[in-house]
Order: sequence, then structure tokens, then C-alpha cells
Amino acid sequence: MTAGALLVVGDVVTDVVARHREPLAPATDTAAQIRTLPGGAGANAACWAARTGCPDVRLLGRVGAGDAPWHDLALRRAGVRPLLVADAEAPTATVIALVDAAAERTFLTDSGAALRLARGDWSPDLLEGVGHLHLSGYLFFADTSRDAVTAALADARAAGVPVSVDPASAGFLKETGVARFLAAARGADVLLPNADEACLLTGLDGPEAAARALSRRFPVVATTLGAAGALIAEAGEVTARVGAPRVRPLDTTGAGDAFTGAFLAARLAGASPAEAAGAGCRAGAEAVRRIGGRP
Repeated sequence: MTAGALLVVGDVVTDVVARHREPLAPATDTAAQIRTLPGGAGANAACWAARTGCPDVRLLGRVGAGDAPWHDLALRRAGVRPLLVADAEAPTATVIALVDAAAERTFLTDSGAALRLARGDWSPDLLEGVGHLHLSGYLFFADTSRDAVTAALADARAAGVPVSVDPASAGFLKETGVARFLAAARGADVLLPNADEACLLTGLDGPEAAARALSRRFPVVATTLGAAGALIAEAGEVTARVGAPRVRPLDTTGAGDAFTGAFLAARLAGASPAEAAGAGCRAGAEAVRRIGGRP
């Protein structure tokens, strides 16, 4: 990758994380530990990139005007330069993350202002000094924000800036449609799916077969496998398998975002895809040992 800043165009979210040890009890109370934290796949990835050594990380996203200062401060404290658009009409996106005793999470998502990021919020001037552009897949799931990120992708390609895309959500991919997502992401240099997303995008069983197929569309495919680590596919072949450190997870929210941020930071520093995947797996292992999606 070319040296320079990392620019993330993505979602900024207010996370309400509820950890419950017992199964949810319908129609009554279930005891839980509840925290309100800054989150969002794009914002989390940016923060992890800064945490793992990228000296210049920038984030373009849209948030509700009322809590824009809170999100701006949280990003700055994490070492990220926020380029936030304050929305006077819609609140910041909110996610309720239900985390069970096995640390597995289920999301309830109100996209709010995040998917209102518009083409007018983007400018090719934002690519000045940028060595890599990363696009959060959540922005591909609505017409307005998809128009913004496809414009960003086209401008980056014209400027010779490499682009990566994180598909973000198997559930939303199903709703949006695989063909529409793949058409919008065409031209990206790196795809960062998890195993479920890779299989959904190809219709194939098994992440290795799916990664091989995707790498015929995207030059580098880094597929995360949870506790099993990650694999790299290039030009139709699996070129690396990387293990993950063994840890006891508290909350798996944001583990994939941590992988993405660390992977991109390592690539910008000159690491090979396999080396970057190792950095991503280490960050993911760190992420699951803390509550919330950020370092």
C-alpha cells in the first residue's frame, strides 16, 4: 500500500450494550449490565487503526446534531480526526447490542443519521494526503449513502488511492441483495468479509471456497473466522491462514472492526496481507476482552 493517511467513510453509532448472563425472559425482567458507548463499524475500525499504529486516521460520517460533540470528542481521544456532518433532522444511529453469557451478540439497529450521508457530504478534496480509503459496508444498504460511497470509490480509483470495503452485515446484505452490493463495491482492492458474509456473497458453502471465489473479483480478500483466525485469498487461491490468540471473550461486539482497523494500519505500514491479518487477529483478540467495540 501507499504511505499516507487512512480515510474511513462509515457509520458513527451510539451503542447501548446489554450483557445478560441468563437467557432473555419474555414478558418480564432479565438482569443485565448496561452501558452506553460510542460505536459504529466504521468509527470502531478507525479507532483500532489509530490504536495499532496508524498515525493519521480520518473519519467521515453523519451524526445527529445533538450529540455530535460527544462523538467528536470520543474520536479525538482515540486518535482519530473526525470529519462529522451534523444532521439537524435525524438522530445519531443507535444499536442495542444484546450480549449473552457466551459473549455472542445480537444487534437491534436504528440507522438514524448514518445512512443519510449524502453525495454532497463527500468531496474528492478529502483524498488529499490519503494513502488508503476504507468504506463501511453499512453505507451500501441505503440509496442515499450508497450513492455517497460509490462516488468516493470512483474518485479514489481515479486518484490512484487503494480502497477497501467491509460488507458489515449478512442480515442487511440479504435485504439489499448480493448483486446490488457487489455492483456498488466493484473496483475495491480489498474485501473484508466474515465467513457468513463471504458465503452469502458467493452462494458457496465454506469460507475457503467463498474467499477463493471473491478473490476473483477483488485482488485481496481477508476473511475473518472468529476464534479460528482469518484467511487471505488472492487471484482465486487461499494464500495464507492465520490463527487467532486464545482468549476468554467478554463481548464480541466490534471484533471484526478491530481486525479491519489493525489490518489496514499494518498494510499502510508496509505489511503483507498475511502479516496484516496477523495484526488484525491480535487486535480482534484484544477487542473481545473488553466491553464495546472500541479500544
